[in-house]
Parts: sequence; structure tokens; C-alpha cells
Amino acid sequence: MTDHAADPGAAGPGHEVQVRGAVKRYGQVRALAGIDLDVAAGQFLVLLGPSGSGKSTLVRSIAGVEHLDGGTLRLAGRLVSDGRRHLAPEQRDLAMVFQDYALWPHLTVTGNVGYALRRRRLPATESTRRVQDVLERVGLDGLATRYPHELSGGEQQRVALARAVVARPGLLLFDEPLSNLDADLRERLRVEIATLTRESGASAVYITHDQSEAFALADIIGVLDHGVLVQLDHPEAIYARPATPFVARFTGLAGELPGEVVGVEDGAAVVHVGGCPLRGRAIADLSVGERVTLAVRPAATRILAADVHAPHGSLSGTVTDVAYRGRGYDHVVSCTAGVLTAVFDPRPWTRGTPVEVALDPDGCVVYPTPVSASEIDRYSTVLTAVSIPL
Repeated sequence: MTDHAADPGAAGPGHEVQVRGAVKRYGQVRALAGIDLDVAAGQFLVLLGPSGSGKSTLVRSIAGVEHLDGGTLRLAGRLVSDGRRHLAPEQRDLAMVFQDYALWPHLTVTGNVGYALRRRRLPATESTRRVQDVLERVGLDGLATRYPHELSGGEQQRVALARAVVARPGLLLFDEPLSNLDADLRERLRVEIATLTRESGASAVYITHDQSEAFALADIIGVLDHGVLVQLDHPEAIYARPATPFVARFTGLAGELPGEVVGVEDGAAVVHVGGCPLRGRAIADLSVGERVTLAVRPAATRILAADVHAPHGSLSGTVTDVAYRGRGYDHVVSCTAGVLTAVFDPRPWTRGTPVEVALDPDGCVVYPTPVSASEIDRYSTVLTAVSIPL
């Protein structure tokens, strides 16, 4: 492949994205409720949230497909939207990769990818070189003359990715591009998206509801809930120090156990859970005697051998289910205080077996218990326990 390092037409640093007070309404529904957001040049931001959280609306507003009702949006320092001014998508120097590929059915692979260069007014030889180079990069150089209906889903998404990067825009937007693909292909394309985007130098905003995908891709993660950006931070910080119970739940829990604070020191709390003292990170100001919930990450759990003592506390329970995960087994353990899911062990424990589950304080967070169940109920239909490899 041609080396672009010395190419005078190569893209420079990606766009800085600045969003201030972004508001978008659909009738009485506020899809965006005053969002402030900054994306540094060349940064890969993943917006994470359930359906209806506002992530698609925010990306479509950045793209110029949606008009903001309030607030401002700047790309590379240029005002592109302020509620009155609205720059068209083709004037924003960006490209978007869609969930449904959005390919022209009457154009070949070469035609679809080359279409993105038409407005660049490049010499024909330069356009041809760029298209050939990017098709080789995504492994489609042997399929250049095929039409979309002659391609698999993964091949079509590679065409869409090639079309996005061939013009070397300053900003790449991804609208859940992997959700229609099977698990193995999704993982391979995730790596290609990460590699191609970072090689291009473009900034990226990528939306997903898949927690493991977000943690694998992002430099920065923004978690949205009902049109509000509830946390914006590095993946490690969001996992270790979730700002709210919603963030903790949506980024993967093995369980939530009720308890009472018996000690607080240096940002950590000791909580009596079912009569056992357990430690965790406090994500709010807590006081001794306060009713709280201990949220447990899957990675914080392990089943103890009969002769091993847990240094930071453990819970007694009974194995109620077990599932093979390739590298080992995930167990569901029913304890007096509640249920823990995704408790990993290299060996399977038989259903009905009494076990002791050790809890690592670094993977536990403590937050005040809501005064009513309504806050918990609103998440119950969209949040599941997941294990995120870190």
C-alpha cells in the first residue's frame, strides 16, 4: 500500500468538537436536555446508553441531520449550529457510518467508495489511488467490481467504513455500526474500526448500547440517560468510580446488595451485608448507620476453595445456575442478602453446592439506597449483568 505519511493531501489532526447546552425536542419529549460535551482533536469518544437515552439524537445533531432547538455546536472552532444557524452536513467535513450500511445499490464497491470523493475535486488518478488504497486496507480489493447485493453483511460494512475514511474527514461518526453482525465478525470489525480511525487522525464519536464494545474502543466514554450526560471520563474511571447508580448498573454489575454503613474512611465504606462486613468505594457522602446498596462488579467476585480465607470479606451462598463461557464458568449464587450473577471460576460448581464468594473492594461501589423502588424499577427493563474484560 502507498505510504500516506508524505502525501500532501493527507488529513491533518481531527476536528475538536464542542457542544454547549444542546437541546432537542420531539413534541413534549426532550431528547437532549442541555448537554455540554468536548471531544479533543483525534480523540475517540464512545456514547453509551440504552435506547431512548439521546445518543443517536446527539450524533445526528453533530452530523447536521437534526437541527438543535437550543445550544451551540462547534467543529474545529467553527460554529455550525446555534438554534438559528445550521450548516448542512456536507459542509461540516465529516463522514458517518450507519447501522444499515446505506450503500448505493446501483454502484459497485469502487463506485460507492469513490462517491465520497466527488466533492473533493481531486484529479482522477488521485481519486483512483485513494480508493484502491482504502479497499486494500479493508480487505476488499478483490471485490471492487461487485454490487452491494453480492456482498455479505460484513463486506457491506467494510465498504461503508472505506467510504467514510477515503476522503480523510476531520470527524467520523458511527451509528451502532456493528449491531447487525454476528459476534465473531463484530469483534474483527471493531478492531478494524479502531485501527483505521486512529491511523486516519480523525476524531470519532461512536454510539452503542454494548458496554464491552464501549470499553474496548473508547479513549473517553460518555454515558447518557434520558437526554442527560451523566458521566464523561476515561473507561477505567467510569468502571472504577461510576458517578451514579445508573452508570454502575449500565456498565455491568453482578448484583446489588442492601446493607448498612458501619464505617467510612478515605472514600471507602465498610458495609454490613447480611451480617458480614464488606468494603467498597463510596460514590456519595455517606454516614455511619445509613442504609446503602453495595454494587458488585463481576470481576470483583471469586469462589473460594474450602481452606481459603477472604482477606476483605465474603458471602455464603448456594450455586443456583452455571454457564460455560469458554475460558471457564459463570455462576449464579444465591446469598441471604441477594443474588450474585456472573461469578467466575475456572471449574464448574454443581447446582445446589454451598459456596463462599470473596468480594474485592476495588470492584465494589457503595451508594445511598433510594427512598423508593421507582428509581430501580426504571432501569430494570434495560440493564443486565455483564462481564467486561479489562
